[in-house]
Amino acid sequence: MLRWALIFFIVAIVAAVFGFGGIAAGAASIAKILFYIFLVLFLISLLSGLLRK
Repeated sequence: MLRWALIFFIVAIVAAVFGFGGIAAGAASIAKILFYIFLVLFLISLLSGLLRK
């Protein structure tokens, strides 16, 4: 039981380092950029599909 507690403690420390550091903010900004890119691509493909018919 103590072994599992230590494992979860180490996992929590690693998650805190990644969460409180700049990695989470960088990943969020990349996700926002990708969202807008795919939204534009979706709209373009939707419009081109409607114009072909």
